[in-house]
Amino acid sequence: MAEQSEAIRTLQQQLVNQNTQPEVAVPPKFDGRREAVVGFVNACRLYAMARLGGVGKREKISWVLSYVQGGVAEM
Repeated sequence: MAEQSEAIRTLQQQLVNQNTQPEVAVPPKFDGRREAVVGFVNACRLYAMARLGGVGKREKISWVLSYVQGGVAEM
């Protein structure tokens, strides 16, 4: 019985030590097209909720802006 309890504790600790964050796709590059705005914003929100919880607002804004490239976005 003691061996089983120890095995359970070991397995539980291994689960805690694993990276438990879900894999989330990064948003696509945004080129300024109106039809792509909603998808881009939703992708950014999803990623930020999943991965950028402890990051400040300025850093989040910089992160989002790093995906705004090309096309009309550069005008």
